[in-house]
Amino acid sequence: MTNLYRLADQKARRRIVSFDRRELSRLLNLYSLRVATGEWRDYAIDFRPGMAIFSVFRHTAEQPLFAIAKVPTASNGPYVVYNGPRKLAHGDSLEDVLSVFDRKLRVLLG
Repeated sequence: MTNLYRLADQKARRRIVSFDRRELSRLLNLYSLRVATGEWRDYAIDFRPGMAIFSVFRHTAEQPLFAIAKVPTASNGPYVVYNGPRKLAHGDSLEDVLSVFDRKLRVLLG
């Protein structure tokens, strides 16, 4: 009555997505520039099935201001920038989607 599981099969199903060194360096560079201006104060990196998310916060106890997601299986590009549930940008390269931060973005409180 023992079930046998092949570990190789389990690993193939759980493909871990992460930011590589170049992507992480670019994200942290943007984060440090915004910390210096006082806009952002904290960040988090989450690894979920099939995606990696870099979230930035104004205050630790709040919802993230922005989330930059890497989803390699997405049809409209593996990189997406969210502001809450709203999609601000998507594209094939991290530089393309981070260009949304070149504009002056303001969080509207309602």
